[in-house]
Amino acid sequence: MSAASPAATGSPCYTETLPREPESARRARFLVSAALHAWGIGELTEVGDLVVAELVNNAVNHTRCRVVRVQVTRPANGVVRIGVADKCKDLPELGDPDDDSEEGRGLFLIEALSRRWGYDRKRWGKVVWAELEAPAKY
Repeated sequence: MSAASPAATGSPCYTETLPREPESARRARFLVSAALHAWGIGELTEVGDLVVAELVNNAVNHTRCRVVRVQVTRPANGVVRIGVADKCKDLPELGDPDDDSEEGRGLFLIEALSRRWGYDRKRWGKVVWAELEAPAKY
């Protein structure tokens, strides 16, 4: 596991590489919370925590890679993007869980909580991300 670090150039960014295991969702929530508070938008922490936990859990449950990379960025004014990168090329898709299912609702939750979500294909895998709207003052 590497220490969280801000990006040196470009958009404000915090990233951390974590083992692909359920316990990493907790560490990812700490990273998101630290970034949001550093940027003065701590009021997004609850939503950000839920989103990153679901993204990490999806990577844990649906990939076989050893590690995931959590990214928290501010790509534009008023936007926070939370992403989880992995080396798996399988793409996420909204499931169709039945009413009694306890799984398969993660992307529905992400869709409900974020302004938009998606994925970026990479040569080495993908980044699944969700964007939150920051308060108008930012």
